[in-house]
Amino acid sequence: MTSRVLRAQITLRCCGTAIPERTAGPCWQLFVVMTGLVSDWPVFTWPTSPQVPTVGERAKSLASLGFTLAEDAEWEWCESTTSEFHSHPVQVELMAAAQIRPLDGGAA
Repeated sequence: MTSRVLRAQITLRCCGTAIPERTAGPCWQLFVVMTGLVSDWPVFTWPTSPQVPTVGERAKSLASLGFTLAEDAEWEWCESTTSEFHSHPVQVELMAAAQIRPLDGGAA
C-alpha cells in the first residue's frame, strides 16, 4: 500500500457539465485533485440531480476511480456563491473535500 495522500473534491455543477460528458442540468461531480492539467484529473459525474451524493455513493465513486478515503479522513464541507456570469441569479453552492489515497493496485 502506498502512503501517497491526495485530495478529492465534490461540487454541484449548477448549470450542468460539458466535460467529460455534457449533462442537461445540475449534477454533482467528484474530482481527484492531482498535479498536471485539470483536464487529466480523474472525474466521476453523477446523473443529473441536485441531491447531494451520500457517503456511500461517494465511496463507491472514489473506488471506481481507484481511490478510497485516507485513514481517519472525513468530508469537509464549505459554501460559497456561484459566479455572477451564470445565466441564473447568484446562489449558494456547496463543495466538499477529503483526503484520499490510491487503492491497492488502483489506477493512480
